[in-house]
Amino acid sequence: MNRTIGNRYALMKKIGSGGMADVYLALDTVLEREVAVKILRGSLAHDPVALLRFQREAQAASGLDHENIVDVYDVGEDDGEHYIVMEVIHGTTLKSLIHRRGALDKYEAVSIMEQIAFALQKAHKKNVIHRDIKPQNILVKDDGTVKIADFGIALAGDALQLTKSDSVLGSVHYLAPECSRGEGASEQSDIYALGIVFYELLTGEAPYKGETAVEIAMKHMRDELPSIHDYNPSIPNSLINIVAKATHKNRLYRYRTMDEFVDDLKTSLDSNRKDEELWEPQSTSDDETIMIDRLHSLPQDSNDAKNPKKKKMKPWMIWTSIAVLSLLLIGLVFILTRPSQPKEIDMPDVEGLSLEETKDILTEFGLHVNPNYTYQYSDEHDNLHVIDSRPKAGSKVMVGSQVKLTLSQGKTFEIQDYKGKTLSEVQELLSGQNISIKTNGEYRKDMEPGLVIRQELLMPGDKVNPDQRREILLVVSSEASGVIPSNIVGMSLDNAQKTLSELGMKSSLEKLSVAGLSESQLVSLEYNVVNKTSPGAGSYYVQEGSNVVVLYYYDIKDKPKEKPNEEVVEEETNQNDNV
Repeated sequence: MNRTIGNRYALMKKIGSGGMADVYLALDTVLEREVAVKILRGSLAHDPVALLRFQREAQAASGLDHENIVDVYDVGEDDGEHYIVMEVIHGTTLKSLIHRRGALDKYEAVSIMEQIAFALQKAHKKNVIHRDIKPQNILVKDDGTVKIADFGIALAGDALQLTKSDSVLGSVHYLAPECSRGEGASEQSDIYALGIVFYELLTGEAPYKGETAVEIAMKHMRDELPSIHDYNPSIPNSLINIVAKATHKNRLYRYRTMDEFVDDLKTSLDSNRKDEELWEPQSTSDDETIMIDRLHSLPQDSNDAKNPKKKKMKPWMIWTSIAVLSLLLIGLVFILTRPSQPKEIDMPDVEGLSLEETKDILTEFGLHVNPNYTYQYSDEHDNLHVIDSRPKAGSKVMVGSQVKLTLSQGKTFEIQDYKGKTLSEVQELLSGQNISIKTNGEYRKDMEPGLVIRQELLMPGDKVNPDQRREILLVVSSEASGVIPSNIVGMSLDNAQKTLSELGMKSSLEKLSVAGLSESQLVSLEYNVVNKTSPGAGSYYVQEGSNVVVLYYYDIKDKPKEKPNEEVVEEETNQNDNV
């Protein structure tokens, strides 16, 4: 981009944007490291409320040194542009992760929750209320580390409110009921939002939906949280209880502090807590009537004491009466103008239907399809056909509700028996299946080289997900190799060739010439046995192509013939006569 801000941060590219600011990937030219620079949009630089929120984010986050909170390195202004310099997070938002994968495994969900809870625990100890905890503000690094970001509407203990309605800032899908009623934010409103995030991790979606923000806020205030067990009956009761206690509509019954939340979360996956009794608080609400003792009689003048009818109403009594009448009037208007309750129907069974057929059927029933589908491989259902729905088929559902679909993305790949096939044949069969082929060679006398002897890691009948990288080991028949036996020298030719053959080594015979040898040397030679080899005995040999082990020998045919006994006696006699 060829632009530097603060005479230090070279902006490289835009990596994100929000309601108030744009975020750029940049290079810190002093420390030579990548950073993220959030720049307040120019049109908001002169808006005192927007500027105060921007500065609050920097102040709140920079004072929180924690591994699960995005680090803030620097804050500044350059030619009227206000900016915050933060660490770069290579990963994704928790919201994107949930959209892509749906409900997470309970162990992964608890791990993520622990990291968020530890960060909020630190923030609350520093008297900082985040007030906008939601999956969009939680970043998941490539190594699994979780970071809380965006303290733009965080409320420090000594901070001024931005507006009169400051307490209702935040995302309505995660907003505590008391904040929707205009009450101030607290640690427990962060805990409520965290409980809703936990619910979404375990089910794959937020609990309340609506056409307008007001409709969703009303559901947070009055509707019971949908059952997590309806989505996944295997979720332990301990996790159900944590969500229930964190999201109770009356904050008197929620966890009082993040310390309590963290302590409960640490033991939530213990085996002895799996089937613990479901938590149920005493029935009450934030608006319950509080009984007080009758007020003691106040001093009255003598006339009032004698004639109570002459008592005058005190000012506080007048204002109390007006307030009560106003509340009754508002309640009456709400009852009279409240829309009729939506019709309840049975959720139709759409399993096995195509996506288009399912959309048509659900529309006829007055239901809406959530466009964020969950995908799974299925051996029972064709591609883009429905595997499952939430709510489940047959369950009661309100007309106008949204239905989350799990769609098939095709069948899994079944591993075959590759024994006896050539390596190239197996490579062709596994092409495009995201399977890495490893090979080991092994000599087999009864098999031609290059054929699969056996397979390991992935066995016949195994079904694999094409999206997951897998590995198969093929043991392939190979040419023989080994050491030429040292004792082969002196061995008969037949035995020598037999020995080499059993080792998978080919051999040939090479006759040695006796030319130039004396008769006595010829007599002393060993015939028809191995005299020497090439390669030499004791050396390493690989049987490849036309290679052979050459066995050198002296042919018995070249051995001098023995003279008859008569000729020997006669020769000795002639020698004696000469003497």
